[in-house]
Amino acid sequence: MSNRGHTLTKIISLPLLLILMASCSRDEEYLALGTLERDRIALTATASEIITAQPVAEGAHVQAGDLLVQFDTRLQKLVVQRLEAEQEERKANLLRLQNGPRHEEIAAAEARVEAIVATLHENRLQLNRTQDLTRRGVEAQAEVDRALAVQMTNEARLRDAEAQLELLRIGTRVEELEQAKAQLQSIQAQLALEREKLADLSVVATRSAILDSLPFHVGERVAAGAEVAVLLSDEPPYARIYVPQTRRALVVPGTELTVHVDGVADSFRGRVRWIAHEPAFSPYYALNSTERSRLVYLAEVQLPESAADLPAGLPVQVELP
Repeated sequence: MSNRGHTLTKIISLPLLLILMASCSRDEEYLALGTLERDRIALTATASEIITAQPVAEGAHVQAGDLLVQFDTRLQKLVVQRLEAEQEERKANLLRLQNGPRHEEIAAAEARVEAIVATLHENRLQLNRTQDLTRRGVEAQAEVDRALAVQMTNEARLRDAEAQLELLRIGTRVEELEQAKAQLQSIQAQLALEREKLADLSVVATRSAILDSLPFHVGERVAAGAEVAVLLSDEPPYARIYVPQTRRALVVPGTELTVHVDGVADSFRGRVRWIAHEPAFSPYYALNSTERSRLVYLAEVQLPESAADLPAGLPVQVELP
């Protein structure tokens, strides 16, 4: 072919190439790329304990309340048992104060007062006799002092016994009852907290889901706060996509879009459930060859029930309006 022929071919091919490139650019603008995702639920350890059991295998479907990870509970059970015993002690003390003294206790206190009164009367007679003998010179003054000391001691015992009797007759003071109630409530609050800690050592599924992973094994000690089980929602997945800035105004929550999943022949009609208000830079796999720095908006497109069995992670292409 002559040089003229080559030149003519180049002239014809260049516009065609520009048209094809513009067409590809427009096609990419009307497509949003992303992946299938499922809601992720991470369950964490609340205490540093050893794993003793993992009754459910990874990948299994679980229901809310199913045991996933069991930690050693021996130490926490002892804490709960100690507080339960202290709670019973506080209850008994409060009941004793509420019921007040028994008749038998009051009668015993009255008998103690009467006995001390009788003893004191005898002490006074003895003191008088000793003083009389001392004046006659029969007894020494030391005997008088000793008798006086005994009398004074019994007078003090009488005052104490009378005070105790008065307290029994008056009964329990309001302040004592309130104090006993507060002590019981404090123990009950501590017990509730420790029981909750004991329950948290059994990590259970919080909803119907798929057990995606168990990062640790039986016999390992796990630090508090570490993820010990990861669940994935068993509801239909959603497409996490990046909407170009030029199509953002047309994509709002509730918008229906067509979703193509790699490896699946049929397409799906999904509904936008959320789209970000703030833009971000395009991820590496959403960039084309000419627009390396355009802004995009992260969005989530909920797929229908017919897509419930699709695994997470599959690439998707979503047609934009």
